[in-house]
Amino acid sequence: MHHETITTTHSALLWLIPAFPFLGMLINGLLGKKQSPGAAGILASGAMFLSFIVSAVVFFQLLGMHAEERSLTQTLYTWMHVGDFSANISFLIDPLSAVMILVVTGVGFLIHVYSIGYMKGDPGVVRYFTQLNLFAFFMLLLVMADNYLLMFVGWEGVGLCSYLLIGFWWDDMDKAIAGKKAFIVNRIGDFGFLLAMFLIFVAFGSLDFETVFARATGMPYGSGVVTAITLLLFLGACGKSAQLPLYVWLPDAMAGPTPVSALIHAATMVTAGVYMVARSNILYTLAPVSMAVVAGIGAATAIFAATIGLAQFDIKKVLAYSTVSQLGYMFLACGVGAFGAGIFHLMTHAFFKALLFMGSGSIIHAMHHYMEKTGSHDDPQDMRNMGGLRKHMPKTYWTFLLATLAIAGIPGFSGFFSKDEILWKAFSSGNIAVWVIGAIAAGLTAFYMFRLVYMTFFGEFKPAQSGEHPHESPSVMTVPLMILAVLSIIGGWVGIPHVLGGGNHIEHWFHPVFAGSEHISTLHQGHGIHSSGIEMTVMIVSVLIALAGIGIAYLFYIKKTDIPGKIVSAIGPLHKLVYNKYFVDEIYEAGVVTPIEKTSDFFLWRFFDVKIVDGMVNGAATVVDFIAGHLRKVQTGFVQNYALIMGAAVLVIVLVFVW
Repeated sequence: MHHETITTTHSALLWLIPAFPFLGMLINGLLGKKQSPGAAGILASGAMFLSFIVSAVVFFQLLGMHAEERSLTQTLYTWMHVGDFSANISFLIDPLSAVMILVVTGVGFLIHVYSIGYMKGDPGVVRYFTQLNLFAFFMLLLVMADNYLLMFVGWEGVGLCSYLLIGFWWDDMDKAIAGKKAFIVNRIGDFGFLLAMFLIFVAFGSLDFETVFARATGMPYGSGVVTAITLLLFLGACGKSAQLPLYVWLPDAMAGPTPVSALIHAATMVTAGVYMVARSNILYTLAPVSMAVVAGIGAATAIFAATIGLAQFDIKKVLAYSTVSQLGYMFLACGVGAFGAGIFHLMTHAFFKALLFMGSGSIIHAMHHYMEKTGSHDDPQDMRNMGGLRKHMPKTYWTFLLATLAIAGIPGFSGFFSKDEILWKAFSSGNIAVWVIGAIAAGLTAFYMFRLVYMTFFGEFKPAQSGEHPHESPSVMTVPLMILAVLSIIGGWVGIPHVLGGGNHIEHWFHPVFAGSEHISTLHQGHGIHSSGIEMTVMIVSVLIALAGIGIAYLFYIKKTDIPGKIVSAIGPLHKLVYNKYFVDEIYEAGVVTPIEKTSDFFLWRFFDVKIVDGMVNGAATVVDFIAGHLRKVQTGFVQNYALIMGAAVLVIVLVFVW
């Protein structure tokens, strides 16, 4: 794709998009404890709103341009120039990054506003908003970069901020460990990204997207170098976007404040890997092995995480595994060549998943206050302690229900259009096995999400005492929920498929970015299936599967609530396996963490530190002591000896000069 640099007023504004949250971070960070909590929240939210306004202006600027020329670039300065290598601080906005900046700033702004209510009274609130703005800054840097190196700066930045925010309440050891776990697991993926960058520079002589993709088209289809690059990049994506086997950090990320979960899981960090793969679409299309790996890992992650979600009782854990599963869907799309569908699902997922997390935060907030008032010590996040909340929290209930209908893929809601597009692309490209797994995962998603709704909002409130019950959250928290609820309904209407009488505008919008990879794919793999009848049939099947999931959840948790208990008894060991998340953390602990710790303890401490480092230090002292022991014998204390030595020395010097 040709990126034309257009010097207009709007292209000169690009730097403002990341600048506003950076400025908000700077002011709140420098003022520190002098800043009032209310002012910190308003300042941070205002910075995000200004960033969103500029993003919208840039988006409409692109919209007014000819489809093939939709690209704005702004180079601020040359960052480094060494020999053949150069890298700029340069921003690129095209149809792909335009959607990303709107999601990051728009949903990010709503999460900031919601946080004002949620974090009220927390002693670390100024630090919280400082870090939240820094998070947004790095994410914007990541999606706006026009080269891999600048993207990597943003990539590492969101990794740092995730560590700070997941471990926000660091005085709780479990939360501090969760932050550390996210940081370390992400380093494994980042190592892959780094190696990929080295290979890209060796192979193409540049890290700029435009140059790399233009030169890549001259590489042979299935090239070993391109395959190695894309697999290493995907290793980075597996870490950041929580795919098998590096997903383990994300469920633990629930340790952070709930708005952080919404930000990490919906609008920012976890979508970075999907964006990076979609941005590198030319490279991936040239590497069929890598495409198969991406599709396979995505499908496996989607079904694996969905099964774990069936058995969890912590409301945020259910949503966490749901996120892992939905990210698997996005990679599944990229792996079958449907990059546009993957990013479309990324966008709709940002709406309904942010709403689900913020809705769960509203519930936890209310439950926490209820338990403080009644002196209860029950877990405010355990769904078994809830029930009947729709009577007491109607705004939270209705918005949460709309988001659940969206994620379940009910026709008319945003999730239906993006999920259906992914399943159809998988089916029509001949990846039937991938489609079957995706369809089953969709049914499981509908089941566990409605299980959550029925356990939380229906029936009677479980721990009711002395007439007390949880109350609805304040408007500063419920208004963002309502805005996201509207987006959860209408957010997918830009992608209504042709078979339903729509124009699939989002596909046309992304076409200039993905045109090159579509051409390569058609050249080597053909056109795939194109039949309205088959597409409609596939759509009906996926809707029936989702409805079946909802129906079974209704039967289990409303009509005959004794059934789940009987099933658990009947499949005891299998339920234990799923409930304990397949013991993956325990396997990692026993097979990876403990051996590394023991090896480090022996080699780095007992051997290297004690024998080598201490040995060198002690050896140096012994040598000095030995030399000093012999030299001090020269110091006799007799003046005549000293005079004799001085005279001899003078004589030697004179002889040397004469000679």
